[in-house]
Amino acid sequence: MSAPVVVGADHGAGTADALALGRWLAGAYATGLIVAVVHPAPSALGSGRVDAEWIADRHRAAERILAEARATLDDPPGVDYRIVASSSAAHGLHDLAEQSGAALLVVGSGTAAPAARIFAGSTAERLLAGSVCPVAVTPAGCAAPPGTAGRIGVAYVDTPDGRAALDAAAGLARRTGSPLLLVTVVAGGDAALPFMIGDDAERAFLDTARETYEEALRKAAATVPDVTVEWELRSGDVIEELAALTGLDVLFCGSRGYGPARRVLLGGVSGRMLRRAGVPLVVVPRA
Repeated sequence: MSAPVVVGADHGAGTADALALGRWLAGAYATGLIVAVVHPAPSALGSGRVDAEWIADRHRAAERILAEARATLDDPPGVDYRIVASSSAAHGLHDLAEQSGAALLVVGSGTAAPAARIFAGSTAERLLAGSVCPVAVTPAGCAAPPGTAGRIGVAYVDTPDGRAALDAAAGLARRTGSPLLLVTVVAGGDAALPFMIGDDAERAFLDTARETYEEALRKAAATVPDVTVEWELRSGDVIEELAALTGLDVLFCGSRGYGPARRVLLGGVSGRMLRRAGVPLVVVPRA
């Protein structure tokens, strides 16, 4: 199986949303789907029979989760269901992603997520600290099935991370035939220049910034062949504006601009978006 989509499943309510997104993405990429449950591995310091009985109980619980996942998906052919033993859910999914050469990891929101919003639980947050492939997190209780909106979003900035997010989004758009929406947010005046004195100087700076961002959006749109690309320049709080986006199947964003290459490392925007986004968020490793 080449570059499968891996979905991490558990007893949380977000698993159904993650399965739906994973199935849609696997279909779009014309690749395999792996549904994985991670249970604790035997401890090196375990106490013999007690430890073995506890591990066996956790294994049975993992089997029940996979049975629920099969029922949720209506058990389509070609899905690979796996139980992984590891020290943590995030560690087990990381290892599986590396071993399988995963195209994408998908998990649901944490149990505290409000309706139609993402709230990254501990597994999602740990996955996003060092994943070798893009990680998708679904909002709680998605209102519409994945693929319904017919448009793919990119939180775009003209940086290596922003271009990596654009490349990943463009690849999905080509496969689905969906248009791309590139969105850049310019911070409001007070947030952009709290240190400058004088309305004229501040207005001139913001006008220049908008022109620079508009030019970057136009150039980025021109670099994407075979895809219809639209773009928007918004003004205001970056998180508020991005979290308010609707009518998207997924929103791609880059990870932070420094750290190990080809790893996800949460930056300020991507990290805060994990608690606010109303559409599935895909965080892409830096190039």
